[in-house]
Amino acid sequence: MQRMTDTPAGQFDALRAQHFFRALICFAAAGTLASQLTLNDLNPLLTGAIALCLIYIPFAHMMIGWAKASRHEIVTRLLGCTDAALIGLVLALCNFSLLPTILFVTMIQFNALLHGGGRQWAEHSFSLIGGILLGLLIHQPAWAFTTQLNVSLASLIGISTYFCASAIFTFSQIRSLKSQLQTMEDEKSLLKVRTHRLSRYISPQVWAAISENRDSSLQTERKRLTIFFSDIKDFSQLSEELEAETLTEILNTYLKEMSKIVEQFGGTIDKFMGDGIMVIFGDHGSKGIKHDSIRCVAMAIAMRKRMKVLQQMWLSQGIKRLMQIRMGINTGYCTLGTFGTTHHLDYTALGTHVNLASRLESAAAPEEILVSHETWSLCRDTIMFRDKGEISVKGFSHPIKVYSVVGLRKDMGKNQSYFEHSLEGFSMHLDLDKVRNYDRDRAIAALHQAVSALKEKR
Repeated sequence: MQRMTDTPAGQFDALRAQHFFRALICFAAAGTLASQLTLNDLNPLLTGAIALCLIYIPFAHMMIGWAKASRHEIVTRLLGCTDAALIGLVLALCNFSLLPTILFVTMIQFNALLHGGGRQWAEHSFSLIGGILLGLLIHQPAWAFTTQLNVSLASLIGISTYFCASAIFTFSQIRSLKSQLQTMEDEKSLLKVRTHRLSRYISPQVWAAISENRDSSLQTERKRLTIFFSDIKDFSQLSEELEAETLTEILNTYLKEMSKIVEQFGGTIDKFMGDGIMVIFGDHGSKGIKHDSIRCVAMAIAMRKRMKVLQQMWLSQGIKRLMQIRMGINTGYCTLGTFGTTHHLDYTALGTHVNLASRLESAAAPEEILVSHETWSLCRDTIMFRDKGEISVKGFSHPIKVYSVVGLRKDMGKNQSYFEHSLEGFSMHLDLDKVRNYDRDRAIAALHQAVSALKEKR
């Protein structure tokens, strides 16, 4: 036989409450019937009803034990209707004595409303009426509207005990619910803290997808992105010279300041690799590949400027080695999505263009921002570049055309030392820092000659 303790805790509490109610009401009914018996007149009908009430208690308990856990709700509802029908039968046998009738009917309806609401109240009310009709078939009541003291006292004691037990049980349940609610509130607060901590380790779009239960949308796809890589030159040598605590403080400060700039320009930090940073533009909040590329290069310029401030700060703290940043940027189609195993997943971008951005960062000189031809073609109207020619890059069989970022055209002003412009039939690249003094007159003469030729052509 299956025990009630094998059922879930909440369902077990409900079964236990109904079992206590059934036992109390049956004992009260048996006592009410017994108060009408005398030693000289043992009415067989009343005696049988008393025996039925007492036998019904263990029988109902065994019925629940025999039933499967999945059918406990159905069995409980049937037994509840049987309880009400049994009380209706007892009321008819008691000649509808006024006080017991009022008390038993109140107890049946109160229990139904307390544990099952309106539906159970209706079921138990119909069952009560059915029990009364059955009693009328087997017994003709005397319809006494007065009541004997012993009859009233027996039912009153049983029903008072029921209400007291119900009150204690309800108070216990309320206290338990309050305790569980407080536990849930504490766990909720703890989960909020843990969630906030966890969100710092995941990119915003991945975290938003997980929070909104959209993580299945993070599927692998091909996307045209602008990829950024940066690191600090000779950082490994610096780690050998500094204490671990000092190095950790420097690195955290650097990454914090760079992260602020990434957020300012709308990039997505893909990962930190020691002192290295990988940033993606075009996956989140994209306004087109041209806009993404310009934002990425502008971010790199802002990082280079901020690095100058950090260098002075670290110098004042006694850091002798000058830490210089180098950066690489490339634009192209990448494979973006979730990669890994069922135990560990990583949302990142992969592909040749990602590798090229990393190679450009390695090839860049200190304080230099190297970009590929694709990025240059998208940004040249807004950003000033210096043509660096072609370089050999590890992993690529052909030379790569690269450009070095000079700055934003709007910020150059009188200090502009590099000029480049391209039209159909016209191309100019002028780097004042590389023009030698003895070549200056020849350059000016060539420009004047070109201007004169353009003016003469009509």
